[in-house]
Amino acid sequence: MAEKKMIYLQPTAVRIWHWLNALGIVTLCATGAQIRFPEYFSIFGSYSSVISLHNTAGYVVVFSFFIWLIYYVFVARTMVKLYVPTVDDLQNGLLRQSIFYFFTFFLGGDNPHHPTPDNKFNPLQKTAYFVIMFILVPLVGVSGLLLLNVEPLSGLIIMFGGLKVLVALHYLVACCLCAFIFTHVYLATLGHTMIAHFIPMWTGWEEELEDHSDSHESH
Repeated sequence: MAEKKMIYLQPTAVRIWHWLNALGIVTLCATGAQIRFPEYFSIFGSYSSVISLHNTAGYVVVFSFFIWLIYYVFVARTMVKLYVPTVDDLQNGLLRQSIFYFFTFFLGGDNPHHPTPDNKFNPLQKTAYFVIMFILVPLVGVSGLLLLNVEPLSGLIIMFGGLKVLVALHYLVACCLCAFIFTHVYLATLGHTMIAHFIPMWTGWEEELEDHSDSHESH
């Protein structure tokens, strides 16, 4: 018999950051697609309009990154615990969680990871978020800011290998972030219901089902 257990998993500050960051990155990807392929996309009007919206979204992502950084480093003080994979995560957890996502879930098996406020992310999430938040988001932010200030920051641009290399880097990192969004949304549907993992990002509370059938049988 399954018993419902409610866990307060996502504090208000985290939820605000999440949706602000999501809005910024989705807007960056959509506007970036029009800037890169204007012959196929014309959703946001003129070229100057889409450039302005893209730049604004970039500032939003940079701002939300600092909200995330300040909250987890100075307020919650759980940055390392939540976002830095352990040796066990890398050696065993990644494989275990991948097997669940690709096979066990479709056979009705249980998720090997049960989130708690101090351990919200499974090893696959933790590793992915580490790469996203510590590498890709800073790279797309820094490269974007350099591209906004080509003349005054020409010395730094040369350090990156020149304008062409910087543009290519910005584009490739953006493609990675775009791919992450689709993967993130899909994996979020793999709860005990399709929306189980979405609800905490609106309410803060996640419902976890605990199976007590074995304990009842033992009595």
